[in-house]
Amino acid sequence: MRTSKVKETWNHNQTALGTLIKSIDPVHTEMVSQMGFDFLWYDLEHSDKSLETFSNLCRASRIGNVDILARPARWEFMRMGRLLEAGAQGIMYPRCESAEEAREVIRWAKFHPLGERGFDGGSADNNFGSYPADDYTKNANEESWILIQIESPAALPHVREIAEIEGVDGIFFGPGDFSLLSGKPGQIKHKDVLSAAKQIADDTLAAGKIFGTLVFDAEHSKFMQDAGAKLIIHGADIIYYKHAYTKLLEEYQRPLIE
Repeated sequence: MRTSKVKETWNHNQTALGTLIKSIDPVHTEMVSQMGFDFLWYDLEHSDKSLETFSNLCRASRIGNVDILARPARWEFMRMGRLLEAGAQGIMYPRCESAEEAREVIRWAKFHPLGERGFDGGSADNNFGSYPADDYTKNANEESWILIQIESPAALPHVREIAEIEGVDGIFFGPGDFSLLSGKPGQIKHKDVLSAAKQIADDTLAAGKIFGTLVFDAEHSKFMQDAGAKLIIHGADIIYYKHAYTKLLEEYQRPLIE
């Protein structure tokens, strides 16, 4: 059974680094999985990826040494089990606003005694039935990791309570939606957004859990790491594609097509 690279990184008090992969081409996943990232993030909340497509991407990632983090949409509790069966080590649950909702996440993402996740045992996360049920379920509970995402001002008073729930490994601050719901769309480095991130980090660390977030440049990353972040998602493949092709066109002094 696979062990979690991200959890091993945390055990050494290091910061786990990942990036968002929007491409559905398994070749891309196969390549990036071998580059040294701790995890790759696949977003099934804001994309047209099917579970079948996601399963193929997970399969391609096993060429390298990397965890897979998957985000379902809010309330998609049953889907989390399928994402884990396909090979995700991490689950990021979005837009959580209460401890009660976070407990439901653990209920469906963890096997007994932590939760009530349904048992299959014949999927990729158990190497297709290779290990007995007691070993498989124990390992799955130990090696999977659950992030609860805080994305709205309404959730701020509940961060500490959410973080303290058994089975929650960390709190992930979503700067995009938080800026939007704060009336500052896209201003992820606005002082009010950064202040909220610092508050979330403080409450999460006080509960003894991992704080993580999404960044797009080195300055933003440094602020979040100084605040205590031990999980960083830096950028996305589509952004790096655009930057690379823009630079190429500039070298040939060709204007971008509007």
